[in-house]
Amino acid sequence: MSIKIGNAPCSWGVEFADDARNPSWQSVLNDCAKAGYKGIELGPVGFMPEDPDVLGPALAELDLELIGGVVFRPFHDPNAWDDVLDGAHRTCKALKAHGAEHFVLIDSIAEQRAPTAGRPAEAIQMDDAQWKAYVDRIQTVAKIGRDEYGLIPEIHPHAGGFMDFEPEVERLLSEVDADLLKICIDTGHCTYAGFDPVAFIERHRERITYVHFKSTDAKIKAAAIENRTGFYDACGQGIFCNLSDGEVDFQAVHKLLTDTQFSGWCTIEQDCDPTLDPEPLRDATVNREYLQSIGFS
Repeated sequence: MSIKIGNAPCSWGVEFADDARNPSWQSVLNDCAKAGYKGIELGPVGFMPEDPDVLGPALAELDLELIGGVVFRPFHDPNAWDDVLDGAHRTCKALKAHGAEHFVLIDSIAEQRAPTAGRPAEAIQMDDAQWKAYVDRIQTVAKIGRDEYGLIPEIHPHAGGFMDFEPEVERLLSEVDADLLKICIDTGHCTYAGFDPVAFIERHRERITYVHFKSTDAKIKAAAIENRTGFYDACGQGIFCNLSDGEVDFQAVHKLLTDTQFSGWCTIEQDCDPTLDPEPLRDATVNREYLQSIGFS
């Protein structure tokens, strides 16, 4: 049994490929390797070169493996279907070209849901027809990844979208065949949404094929909920902190993953604002050293 720890461009503030504040893709790869990682995610498609003859040698030179990629697009919006499909096919092509297998589906931040992140009782819900169409879109993209490209499609609950709180995650899992859709659970988005990532991992251990490591600052989260702070403002306030400083019990996560013989990648995703975190290399190094100190290799 082997658990490998990777990192992702979002830990350098890269959320959208066309954000002028992004660092260069070369600097992100270099920092990731300097911090001691052997694997990295693709980031938003278009951030790293889509030509495998450019990205492949850059990864090889730094002894980095491409772990997977995320389709962070508005699955909730029927009018954005072309955008979702664009992200899906481009991401799939990049992953297949580099031998990566984790095809992570995230419903991106919704204007209707961002204001109530962390507050499930106040969140707007879809009606039955909207929900059915939403699930159909998720399944369609999952089938593209699995059947056309040979990847592992995984749903990723995310604060501020329509796949966020525990009841809607459980509803989706009950309605979609486990052979089609696995789970990429993000420990920090669990705590932001108000449910226990350890209990969730234990309950769905047979379906979880990939894990994102993130944590939330308990004080900032509590204040955000009390003050009715929206998702973007909470991120700007530093709700996602270094792993050792947050409320996720990573020792319990390590024990559970070890006990259940989880094998594969766990990737750190410390979402941050690139203008507010001047030292992502330091954070990446500190996070790796912390995980090693509690038993992760």
